[in-house]
Amino acid sequence: MPRPKTESAIEVANSADGEYIKWVDFNITAEALSKAYELDVTSYDKEVHLNWIELLAYAGAKGGGSFDNHSIVTLQKLADQLTDKKSSLDELTKDMKYYNYYLEAYEAVLGGMVGEYEIEQPDETGKPVLKKVYGLKAFSPIAKGFPYSDYDDFGSSRSYGYKRQHLGHDMMGQVGTPIIAIESGYVEALGWNQYGGWRIGIRSFDGKRYYYYAHLRQNYPYALNLEEGSVVTAGDVIGYMGHTGYSTKENTNNIDTVHLHWGLQLIFDESQKEGNNEIWIDCYALSQFLYKNRSEAEKVDGTKEWVRVYQMTDPVAEEFKKRKNQHHRLSRWFALPL
Repeated sequence: MPRPKTESAIEVANSADGEYIKWVDFNITAEALSKAYELDVTSYDKEVHLNWIELLAYAGAKGGGSFDNHSIVTLQKLADQLTDKKSSLDELTKDMKYYNYYLEAYEAVLGGMVGEYEIEQPDETGKPVLKKVYGLKAFSPIAKGFPYSDYDDFGSSRSYGYKRQHLGHDMMGQVGTPIIAIESGYVEALGWNQYGGWRIGIRSFDGKRYYYYAHLRQNYPYALNLEEGSVVTAGDVIGYMGHTGYSTKENTNNIDTVHLHWGLQLIFDESQKEGNNEIWIDCYALSQFLYKNRSEAEKVDGTKEWVRVYQMTDPVAEEFKKRKNQHHRLSRWFALPL
């Protein structure tokens, strides 16, 4: 798929709430993501804590949205300047015309992936112990230990129903492979779609990201008790790989190759959720980057169900559930007869 030039990739539109981004061309390589992430995590407890998204936005603005081997040098050089306090990010970016654009765009893509959280880790005896950590709290969509193959297929042609581009990333594997929630969020869509078959749509808590998981298993596509409105934590098992879809008849296996299609839609304005201004990004490099964090799952005896082995507490998920419960209690209180 040909990439638009930088000028055409930087577009904004107007809404009642002001301007919003209309297009994002996400070209950050897995190597650049890993480098920026490493600089962020290793500086977390230092005097100068580097923000990986700010580093990437600087490199994006410097390279016109393109990333190559030199981008790694740019990231390290910037990190050294900031760490040594030779200059501030404000000073270095004050004359960069598109820095703020890249910062907002990359924040929309990566904003929920790094932070503080608690997760069970095995101690010296193998017993799971809950530990507070800072780092990558997003996961690969394929459970640990399950094989898959993939390649960059974003933008390739699709012809079922109508001619269109492939706006996601396919990961080929085996029927029943546990599918993992990449980021914490709430289930916004669940059910049959003739293109995606059995599919799940999960919205991030900040509303900026919509994760789409499609072609799930026939007869048993979803994790037990998952429904619209459910809150999921990153790393949870949410469903199972299959090859459903390409049919108006529910529960039909009409896809030749068993695979997960996962897509990431960015939403800067709700008018973009469904319509002509949808923004879907290439997730190949993200899939490579997230391979470093795969959630381990175990089978529930006597069932088709798999569950995560090590439990996690994500502060943003806990805060969302707290606000949701408060809203529910208030709604019930106001509904009581006077």
